[in-house]
Amino acid sequence: MMFSTKAEYGVRVMAYLATHDGGWPVSLGTIAEAESLPLAYLEHLVQRLRRAGLVESRRGARGGYSLARPATDISMAEVVRALEGEIVPIECITQEADGRVVCAREAETDHVCPTKILWARVQGSIVRTLNELKLSDLAPATPAPAVSPALPLPTAHAARSPHPRDPNQKRVPA
Repeated sequence: MMFSTKAEYGVRVMAYLATHDGGWPVSLGTIAEAESLPLAYLEHLVQRLRRAGLVESRRGARGGYSLARPATDISMAEVVRALEGEIVPIECITQEADGRVVCAREAETDHVCPTKILWARVQGSIVRTLNELKLSDLAPATPAPAVSPALPLPTAHAARSPHPRDPNQKRVPA
């Protein structure tokens, strides 16, 4: 099963918002630039996320998007459903409101779908995994630095004699 770019990009937007949740909205342009994603497409995706109650928007000069709830309260199943619709491995499989998995080919009472058990289990595994994972699992508590920390500067001794035990190394006088 392959999820579309709606799920891929939408999950990245949500993870970015969770990582950069400083109490103020983040502009979609900032997210698009940071994640190298097309802004016009993100505008479409955040509308789906907003309608699902996952993000909030604020207009104005300091406007943008923020999470509607804490990242610990948002399951990845909610995010994927908001972006993709129901999670099904193939078109003929659907899930009823009571949780039963139904195959469209079983509409005739005398027909039993021989592969229904396979697709039902695949769907169950995907949904279970997405339900178990929270947005907070994808977002570190503090954002990673944009640049690696600088290496320590060499000490005066290291500059004079980088390999003190190397007999072929000439020693620089202090």
